[in-house]
Amino acid sequence: MSASRLTHIDDQGEARMVDISEKPVTVREARARGAVRMSAEALAAIVAGNLPKGEVIATARIAGIQAAKRTSELIPMCHPLALTLIDVECVDDTTLPGIRIESVVRCEGKTGAEMEALTAVVVAALTVVDMAKSADRWMTIEDVTLVEKQGGKSGTQRRPA
Repeated sequence: MSASRLTHIDDQGEARMVDISEKPVTVREARARGAVRMSAEALAAIVAGNLPKGEVIATARIAGIQAAKRTSELIPMCHPLALTLIDVECVDDTTLPGIRIESVVRCEGKTGAEMEALTAVVVAALTVVDMAKSADRWMTIEDVTLVEKQGGKSGTQRRPA
């Protein structure tokens, strides 16, 4: 792909923030998911609330919400968004074993909320790892992906099955 077709590259080949001033404001929503895989013993300790750092799932949810709000501070070319919804679900899954995480982020704006939804999942997952590492030092964060986006010029798009 040529530099002239890349929206975050200027005519000199330098990274830049895209000018979205001419784009219409629309309702935009993004959904992302991921998982933290761990030992069955670590998952049992999380569910039982037997870890020294406290309540893992509630803390991970809050961390994901906070992270979504600060995405533009973490990713250099992201525009700051006035988010109208951030929902982060963290669910224990014994078949994994681990914690499945899903986020939904919504705004009314000129650019989408995909990075915010992904950031919410990643930071929630990192929080699970931080809080439960005493029970399993080798947890893995897996399958972080954008599931769906709605709004804007491209409308609704879903990740292919």
